[in-house]
Amino acid sequence: MRLHFLGTGTSFGIPQIGCSCRVCRSPDSRDRRSRTAVVVEERGALLLVDTPPELRIAMVRAGIGAVDAVLYTHDHADHTHGIDDLRALSGGRHGTLRIFGPADSLERMRKRFDYIFDPDARPLPGSPRPDVEVTPLPAGRPATVAGIAVLPLAFGHGPTTVFGYRFGDLAYITDAKEVPAEARSALAGVRVLVLNALFHRVHPTHLSIPEAVETARAIGAPRTYLTHLTHETGHAELEAELPPGIRPAYDGLVIEV
Repeated sequence: MRLHFLGTGTSFGIPQIGCSCRVCRSPDSRDRRSRTAVVVEERGALLLVDTPPELRIAMVRAGIGAVDAVLYTHDHADHTHGIDDLRALSGGRHGTLRIFGPADSLERMRKRFDYIFDPDARPLPGSPRPDVEVTPLPAGRPATVAGIAVLPLAFGHGPTTVFGYRFGDLAYITDAKEVPAEARSALAGVRVLVLNALFHRVHPTHLSIPEAVETARAIGAPRTYLTHLTHETGHAELEAELPPGIRPAYDGLVIEV
């Protein structure tokens, strides 16, 4: 299994508009972070997790020209507003693209992107729209998506429920505030863990960096990568302070699981 980090930044991205802080001006390419998404690859199948605003840029940069399905973690703008780029990944030779996620998030997306999901909304000739089929996933119930085993897990994110996903030895969790004991049990034995980590200080809806480190230790994966990072912490600085086995991810990073 291979994991492609398309984007690893928080909802503002880095550099942040109008900011001249040292991280936003950093010459280190790892400090340039688009909004968060990954592609999970196994035996030739490719699963895209979320469609952030920079999806086209990230896919072209990664050299990925097709996916077999899309998983959504939740419906916040930084995770969904690149959905129109699915036009290039569906229809024609690609066929209908199946998308999966929490039922309530998918329902809100139906309303927000009605031009995609409303069967009565007919695009004008020459104006294609994404060709998708929606399938809600229940939390805690194993599923198979494009031949890849997927276990959706529900986490709190303020008033919103977000999904993290376990793919065999890999687990991907973003925008979670905590990983409760029941979820930690479901994650037992993962070899690679991806966790969101916002600030050093406490945040009401996201794991902080210290909380993410504590959570990673509790889960016990040999390798943990932090994502959904902000401009308050540069890559090299954060990498130097993290304990062994825990590292910051960065846009374009590809790891073998």
